[in-house]
Amino acid sequence: ADTAQGIAAGPDGATVRVMVAGVTGYTGALSAWLVWRHPGLELVRITGRSEQGRRLSDIYPRYEVPLEITDPGIEAFEEAEAGIVAYPHGASAPVVAEMRGMGLSVVDLSADFRLGDLATYERYYGPHGAPELLDGAVYGLPELSREQIRKAGLVAGPGCYPTAALLALAPLAEEGLIEDVVIDAKSGVSGAGRNGGEATSFVGVTENVTPYKPADHRHRPEIIEKLDRLAPSGSGADHLTFVPHLVPVDQGELVSCYVRTSGDLEQAELDRLYSARYDDEPFVNVVSSPPGMRDVRSTNRCHIQPVTGNDRVVVFATIDNLWKGSAGQAIQSLNLMLDMEETAGL
Repeated sequence: ADTAQGIAAGPDGATVRVMVAGVTGYTGALSAWLVWRHPGLELVRITGRSEQGRRLSDIYPRYEVPLEITDPGIEAFEEAEAGIVAYPHGASAPVVAEMRGMGLSVVDLSADFRLGDLATYERYYGPHGAPELLDGAVYGLPELSREQIRKAGLVAGPGCYPTAALLALAPLAEEGLIEDVVIDAKSGVSGAGRNGGEATSFVGVTENVTPYKPADHRHRPEIIEKLDRLAPSGSGADHLTFVPHLVPVDQGELVSCYVRTSGDLEQAELDRLYSARYDDEPFVNVVSSPPGMRDVRSTNRCHIQPVTGNDRVVVFATIDNLWKGSAGQAIQSLNLMLDMEETAGL
């Protein structure tokens, strides 16, 4: 059967009612569009702290979602069974707490539930709005925590840089092979958000590449925490250098990871390690040549190439920061939470 929004219903003939909070930003708008066109989901409400009363399609014509943006009040949650929250850190936690209190399954795209350690969160982001939910939140990188996501009521969407970096490094971390790593990361300007300010204006970005926050970026502790959980006895991630760069493209991300390993690895051995880890993954491709941002644009895919060279292993990984780095991955996790095909709508 077709729903009112013109998409096929789920395999059991029913759809799950979903709301998206925070649709005026890039990831929220894309999340709403992905729900709108999803075969098993029905987009019942979109909310925002601004632009209320306007149709999302008027703000983002490419997404063609004709619903009006409403106030994020309690009545919005009553219509839905599940929700995606795309508010900034700090603003997200109270909304997530209300939604969880009403029984909604939630994927949160802010940083509010990514870190398991409250003290680390507060150092980088400030006071937490719902610390009581931290223990029950599952990190939403399906390739690393698929079974936990299936059982979760609250999933914390990873940051875009940690998504690419963790997928690049997970096979090495799981084997305890990382002694230290340097991550050189590059992202398009959409990673700074819709209100990125002067630093992401056309004049400031075009014909230019600039590093930013090279000493203590907020995504560094996220990468370290998750790598440590993967490693059998310490990941070497404490010796991690992470330097992001802004490049003059609108969306896309590439990380180059330079890893000193605990033992020498031949290329054939490295290829076997990565193939064994990712051959069955629907959205991860191990490729034989250096990947580029354009290869994965507007997809939920991650392309990875591991290479031996000199005294380090080099691993390249590229994603679309708005898709696999945020909204697309949110749909991937939501599919798992709702017992749907993981690739549905993607």
